[in-house]
Amino acid sequence: MTYCVGMLVDAGFVLLSDTRTNAGVDNISCYRKMFTFEEPGERVIAIMTAGSLSVTQTTLARLDEAVAANGDRSIMAAGTMLEVAEIVGETLANVSRRVAERMGDRASSARASMIVAGQRQGGAPRMFLVYPEGNFIEATHDTPYLQIGEHKYGKPILDRVVTSGTSLLDARKAVLLSMDSTLRSNLSVGMPLDLCVIEADSQRIFEQRRIDAEDETFQAMSNAWSQSLRDAFRDIDI
Repeated sequence: MTYCVGMLVDAGFVLLSDTRTNAGVDNISCYRKMFTFEEPGERVIAIMTAGSLSVTQTTLARLDEAVAANGDRSIMAAGTMLEVAEIVGETLANVSRRVAERMGDRASSARASMIVAGQRQGGAPRMFLVYPEGNFIEATHDTPYLQIGEHKYGKPILDRVVTSGTSLLDARKAVLLSMDSTLRSNLSVGMPLDLCVIEADSQRIFEQRRIDAEDETFQAMSNAWSQSLRDAFRDIDI
């Protein structure tokens, strides 16, 4: 399985994905689920994926081919982020349908979803959750984050602490703690993690890095959060 979370606040985007994929308890692999496209100063786009690996890999390959060909239906040539979401949705739906046709009785497993986030020069930062059928929803001022995959474990902290006015630093902290909660509760989500931070109106990636299981900063944050929860639990009188 997987867990990806994207947050759109006034200051920009924070996106985080795990890398674990599994086809049973004895077949676990590591695959990147975050992909970035950047033309500094002009546009920046990040895509995170969840679901059928064959569907997501083929979809990204087709998007890459369109970018390389510099065609009109390329995400790097689209006039707006809405058009980017439409291109990703169309590509995902077409790939899903063709894979499903080949799988017969197992067609239901040929499903994938994606989070698409980015900004082009002169446009607003926007973030979309694209469904297997190609339709999508958009993050809003009232709901500034989107999740795909095993989202339930990491959702409570986002609901409690995140607003569109949250700073980029606190948004980064929130998605990392959301992932930490998911890692502790679901073995199908695993390290390493991929993190991407994009400042609003910069049209460039501010931070992009991989966080592995030995990352001291992440482990210190996880331990501090666990201790804070234990202290808060102990201090509540009922």
